[in-house]
Amino acid sequence: MNKLREILTQLLNVLAGVSFLVMVVLTCWQVLTRYVLNNPSSWSEELVSYMFAWMSLLGASLVTAERGHMNIPILVEKCNPAMERFFLCLAEVIAFLFSAVILAYGGYQIATLAMGQMTSSLGVPIGVFYVVLPLCGILNMIYTLLNIADILKKKEETA
Repeated sequence: MNKLREILTQLLNVLAGVSFLVMVVLTCWQVLTRYVLNNPSSWSEELVSYMFAWMSLLGASLVTAERGHMNIPILVEKCNPAMERFFLCLAEVIAFLFSAVILAYGGYQIATLAMGQMTSSLGVPIGVFYVVLPLCGILNMIYTLLNIADILKKKEETA
């Protein structure tokens, strides 16, 4: 399971990094065309906004991998070890349900609906850019299951 986590995390790091690099290059291109060539590039502005969404969602999946989502550890840390594991698993189950319902299912629905609409500058179906929602939903679901397995594994190691 750790091998799966490592492979997915490395892939996500590369994808998020490439997204950021593409955004920087496109933003520089946009500035060059607007202020030097006096002929603004509208397609690059649109693509940068979609790349930002991709980078943010891929980054959110990386945070899920590290169990870095928002929590209030001071309350959980005051519990006994069994209750602490319960609350940690509960938080992962809630993240799993959110990822399954909102990101995976809802993202699939919106991506499918948006396939008929074209972007204004790029001429690409908008649904192509929304594919990141169900993709990250599935990744988050995998990571939450791996996180639950790690939490329960730590229980066995301490017993």
